[in-house]
Amino acid sequence: MTAISIAARGATRALSRSSCLRSSILATASRSLSTNPNVVIDKFVSSPPPAAPSAAPIRHPNDVHDRNANYVDEDTRSMAGVTATVRHNWTKSEIAEIYTLPFHELMYRASTVHRMYWDPAEVQQCTLLSIKTGGCTEDCSYCSQSTRHKTFVKPTPTMKVQEVLQAAKRAKEAGSTRFCMGAAWRELGNKKNAFNHILDMVRGVNGMGLEVCCTLGMLNAEQARQLKEAGLTAYNHNLDTSPEHYPNVITTRSYEDRLETIANVRDAGISVCCGGILGLGEKETDRVGLLHVLSTLPEHPESVPINALVAVEGTPLGDTAADEETESDGIADVDAFDMARMIATARIVMPRTMVRLSAGRLSFSDAEQYLMFQAGANSIFNGDKLLTTDNPAFDEDTALFNKFGFVGKPAHAGPRVAPSEVTGEVEITKVTGAEQQYA
Repeated sequence: MTAISIAARGATRALSRSSCLRSSILATASRSLSTNPNVVIDKFVSSPPPAAPSAAPIRHPNDVHDRNANYVDEDTRSMAGVTATVRHNWTKSEIAEIYTLPFHELMYRASTVHRMYWDPAEVQQCTLLSIKTGGCTEDCSYCSQSTRHKTFVKPTPTMKVQEVLQAAKRAKEAGSTRFCMGAAWRELGNKKNAFNHILDMVRGVNGMGLEVCCTLGMLNAEQARQLKEAGLTAYNHNLDTSPEHYPNVITTRSYEDRLETIANVRDAGISVCCGGILGLGEKETDRVGLLHVLSTLPEHPESVPINALVAVEGTPLGDTAADEETESDGIADVDAFDMARMIATARIVMPRTMVRLSAGRLSFSDAEQYLMFQAGANSIFNGDKLLTTDNPAFDEDTALFNKFGFVGKPAHAGPRVAPSEVTGEVEITKVTGAEQQYA
């Protein structure tokens, strides 16, 4: 036992001397390398504990025009090897090149652009209420509210003002900060009585501290002006698809009609909400075409909703999608990767635009929805219904936000300034006065 103890002590001393010698060699080598300008030492530093959240996050102005004015002299933003810029002269080939990137590369670029311009933790929550359901004379081949299609939807009269305000109150209590009202008709036209009621609804919802959005079909310039005066925040008028594919989907309203309404809304100083639907039988070139129209408007829309078709039995597209003998033709054949690819491309070509994950969200799992948020979505519709189709309930969305670590964007408050901008991680280049003059 004595011999063993002596041997053990000897071995311990030898190991100690070896350890000290190794530490000395490593320290000497480290000092030598650290003074060598041609050598970079790769070290792992664990992340510090997260700082306590600021009581008042830095925010942009709430009005989209005021926000854009703050960056009128900005040229590009760069971070982590990705450069982005707000521009209105995109070509279809440029957008197609982005859209067809390998999925992993597209997601990386879009996620990085998103973090350069936005706080990825903040997501806007909107609630959509159908204030007048069914009875529309349009022939939109996807819509359950058209009188030309035999669907489950039964026409109802316009809701009373107090009924709408009660629904807005419930939405606010559930965490929604933007309340959207939709009416199923082609245009406001001469519906003076109904329009006066809608103006009262807008004033009432705005008076609750909620942002107000409407989708009422085609508007003329005077109607847009009155809605603005009543307190309307945004107006939704989707283009649905590309100009080329549009006649295959709708024949009772032209693409130019839609663009004219968008111009009337924009000229009245109302924020434009304009996007499209995937699953209308379109090709990838049509998806690129839609993004090309949106990204080359005089002003990018404040928000772009990306919808997945919810096929409804009785509509032409719904019946085609339900026909098991029909070979896949892109009608309602939309998966999470299609949605993420469209959202990611929209995020890259319109960096300052909110991209809204809209209809069809119920068909995607939590993990698939997270993929779409990573692609650059930062707004959702919540509540039980999207006009006439199901949507996740308020409680489910609250649980989803908690799971992802998201916070809702407050009403009448601008979006948070991107943390990467606050900390200086993003490099911002600006144009000179002479360059602005000829931009």
